[in-house]
Amino acid sequence: MSESRNPQPPSLPDAAPEATSYVPPKWRTEPRFPDGPSPDPAGSHHERRIRSFQPRRSRVTTGQGEALKRLWGTWGLDIDGNEVIDLEALFGGLPVVLEIGFGMGEATAQMAAADPATGILAADVHTPGQGNLLALAERGGMTNVRVANGDAIILLREMLPPDSLAGIRVYFPDPWPKARHHKRRLIQPEFLTLAATRMAPGAVLHCATDWEPYAEQMLEVLTAHPDFENTQSNGGYSPRPDFRPLTRFEGQGLDKGHVVHDLLFRRTEN
Repeated sequence: MSESRNPQPPSLPDAAPEATSYVPPKWRTEPRFPDGPSPDPAGSHHERRIRSFQPRRSRVTTGQGEALKRLWGTWGLDIDGNEVIDLEALFGGLPVVLEIGFGMGEATAQMAAADPATGILAADVHTPGQGNLLALAERGGMTNVRVANGDAIILLREMLPPDSLAGIRVYFPDPWPKARHHKRRLIQPEFLTLAATRMAPGAVLHCATDWEPYAEQMLEVLTAHPDFENTQSNGGYSPRPDFRPLTRFEGQGLDKGHVVHDLLFRRTEN
């Protein structure tokens, strides 16, 4: 990929070099669905960097598996880092919002149904969730959803054109609560710098979390970043917007006394 086609922002920090070459675990190289999502789509692009996600190997139901087999070729794509995606062709000219981590896809499907004029590029590594979202989209006739399989950092850095996104959504990312794991949290200055290069001026980064210390970190790093400005004039958290559904996971957290914080920051004109 040439520099002129896709200018590269500063790379994320790498973890310490390893002594041996990378060998993917066997479960990441065995095809579970030959015509579906790849178990390790960007294997050739492997980087020794700290990851913000932990792939989960869990059971795919019959319905999810059938949806993957039937719909992946039309509505799915692997994040392999090999080419820049033509979002206009992929979504028929709709403005596109990237959702990073969608779980089982229920909230994504609800937002897609409520706003058919916006395309949602939903990225995750959880195969059951990918199949479930595809099934929900098909059942609801939602043609404005595409499911991306793999590392969202590679997607942003290598496969999306500059200024191409109308927004980014990061709902309930892994909080990595232990102090020694805080470096794995997604919302960091380096991530924001990368995300800003792919967002059109005025596009909104919307984060939500029920983990109070992570919410405080999000607010701190977003407020300090020169490419983003808070949509709240008081500089604090935002009320939950009507377009973000109350998910089952969120409801469970609220039942436990968790406080959910939304943060909506706008990409500046810089």
